[in-house]
Amino acid sequence: MYMHSPETNEAPAAQLTFHHKLSVYLKDSNAYGNTYFARYFEWQGICREKMLFDCIARDLLKDEGVWITKHASQDYIQETFPFQEIDVEVNTYDVRRCSLWLEFRFYSNGHPVGVGRQQIVFANHAKQITVLPEIVIQRLKRYALKK
Repeated sequence: MYMHSPETNEAPAAQLTFHHKLSVYLKDSNAYGNTYFARYFEWQGICREKMLFDCIARDLLKDEGVWITKHASQDYIQETFPFQEIDVEVNTYDVRRCSLWLEFRFYSNGHPVGVGRQQIVFANHAKQITVLPEIVIQRLKRYALKK
């Protein structure tokens, strides 16, 4: 498994990196004013959908099948608070015929605040794992982190 260390704040080596901005609101925080840990998983989903839509397939391959999350994790580096802007970078790694990993790097004011990962598989509408179209695999590999 590829694991980028955001503490170094080094840019990953990849042909392309997807960027997205998020805002933290009061609804995202607890009584102490810091962001609920679950919001990061929500943000992973938002960024995943946006990346797949913008960079891979505008129809999200809905006629061919569905994307299924097999694994998701999140490491927290620093707290975030309401009204902070969060910059997210997304890359792929370990792109295979039916699955791939995504890495999400979260930053606030240029400082890393978290890093998350998802393994997703592609399945047909009967929920049986199936091969991604070759053009999709090639598009995904343009965002792949180099080891």
